[in-house]
Parts: sequence; structure tokens; C-alpha cells
Amino acid sequence: MMITTLTGKNQITIPAALSAKLKLKRGTRLEWMATNAPDEIHCRILPDPAVLASELHGAGRRYLQAGKKHPPAALLEERGAEDGGRKGPR
Repeated sequence: MMITTLTGKNQITIPAALSAKLKLKRGTRLEWMATNAPDEIHCRILPDPAVLASELHGAGRRYLQAGKKHPPAALLEERGAEDGGRKGPR
């Protein structure tokens, strides 16, 4: 069991052993939630946004259909036709 103390600015220090075990680093985001028990708090480590983005990169490729235009290219072409080929701000 590890014990920490809440500071006057409502901050805590995560014990080094726990931080090392969970591979926490500067900038790691934690989600805090109250529980039904009056003396318990639940804390969850949130995934790194950069890691999430890299995991999602290319995830929609399996939905591309052979012989059809790439969706972003088709959308840009469609918008260009709607604007009469005009470029720049409206």
C-alpha cells in the first residue's frame, strides 16, 4: 500500500514505484471519478492522443472500393464543381 498527501492546491504525487510500474510519464492524462463509496476515488490512465491517432491512421482503407475515386479526392472534385471551379474564400 502506498500513501500520498493532497497539497493545498489539490495536487498529489504518484509514488515512483507505481509510476514506473504503470509506465507513466510527464503529460500522461488521468481520469478521476467519484465512486458510490464516500472514501474511494477511481483513477484511469487515458490513452495518449498521438498513439490513438497512429492506431487509427488508415483504418478506413478497408472500406475503399476498387474502381471508385478516393473519397477525399471525389469530395474536392465535387466541391470544385459546385463552386464553378473557383478557388479561394467566398
